[in-house]
Amino acid sequence: MKTSKASESYVPLYFLTSVGAGGLAVTFFMYLMFWVPHPGRSVPVFEDIMAAWATGGTPLKFAIFAAVVGIAIFVFLNLKSLIWNLSHYAEFKKTERYTNLRNSNAETTLLAMPLALAMSVNALFIAGLVFVPKLWTIVEYLFPLALIAFALIAYSALRTIADFLGRVLSKGGVFDVTAHNSFAQLLPSFALIMAAVGFSAPAAMSTQPAVVAISIIGSTLLGTAALIYALLAVVTAFNSMLHYGTSEEAGPTLLIIIPFVTIFSIMFMRQDHGLHTTFNSHSTAADTLMFLAKGLSVQLVFLGLGLTVLRRQGYFKDFVFGNKTSAGSYALVCPGVALSVLTHFFVNKGLVSAGVIEKFDITYWAITAIAIGFQLAMVALVFRLNTQHYGFHEPTAVPAE
Repeated sequence: MKTSKASESYVPLYFLTSVGAGGLAVTFFMYLMFWVPHPGRSVPVFEDIMAAWATGGTPLKFAIFAAVVGIAIFVFLNLKSLIWNLSHYAEFKKTERYTNLRNSNAETTLLAMPLALAMSVNALFIAGLVFVPKLWTIVEYLFPLALIAFALIAYSALRTIADFLGRVLSKGGVFDVTAHNSFAQLLPSFALIMAAVGFSAPAAMSTQPAVVAISIIGSTLLGTAALIYALLAVVTAFNSMLHYGTSEEAGPTLLIIIPFVTIFSIMFMRQDHGLHTTFNSHSTAADTLMFLAKGLSVQLVFLGLGLTVLRRQGYFKDFVFGNKTSAGSYALVCPGVALSVLTHFFVNKGLVSAGVIEKFDITYWAITAIAIGFQLAMVALVFRLNTQHYGFHEPTAVPAE
């Protein structure tokens, strides 16, 4: 019976397959977010898209078509992968490998599940905005449900983090410092910030002060926890990497700071929008420009660091273009997605809003082309990795003893 490499050697990190697909759906939503007019709303909805399709020129219609098809494909892949992972994870929990994982540094890889769940909720909300007519007329009723969903996901993540920290901090000698030579331990932070950005969405879209306040306070709590955990994990991991070098299979985790910064930035802008529209707080376009510029600067620093190490290790030759497979390869998708999304925000909410460039001029499209380049590269990477990991083949024969 034919099987796939992912099925043969399943680990919870395969939830990153779902995360990457969901992230790509977000990159296609950026076309609609910044190119389709949506007066009176912070995001475009079905009616705005249909109006733009009816009145827009050929370039806009092409962009809308690409966005809608892209969102449909990658939300489908996101949900398909999530269901596949939940099924395999249920079987994985019955094995000795799961017991061993719960008693090792790799216990934090369990946080890939709440991370994927949070991404799927975000992806479904985008799909609802794009494909469901009149959704905006009932959206205020959906916000409390979204807050409950993200609160439950955050609780699941925090409980797993508590189990891990309780085990390693209550007694010495159970955390292997020599195996801490990567940024793999930032996965809990990634899960928390993903829940936080979802929790912050009502702040940018709701008109109810109580909902906006709960959204801002809750996302601040989760975002702060994610930031503190990330700082501690980075410092201790970098010390271990200086001593023992970077773990080859975990090399892509050096880039995890990039999606962390994008998600944190989106959370901040959603909160800022809610504070402005609901509580009369004001920040200037220049403030937003500098905030986004600093975020991109941090991302480029870690992009340079990560690519330097990965090239030295020959990671792409082995795990992307070669025959070796590692579930951690899917961690390469999120940084490219994150750079694409934050570049769109930098151009539109930073440079255009501050009056540095004109929307749709040559400079606008030159920088936007970089964002689209990152996006297309990640689309190609996802399909390449899916072929490697999920392509069916005859199972490896086990030699008789």
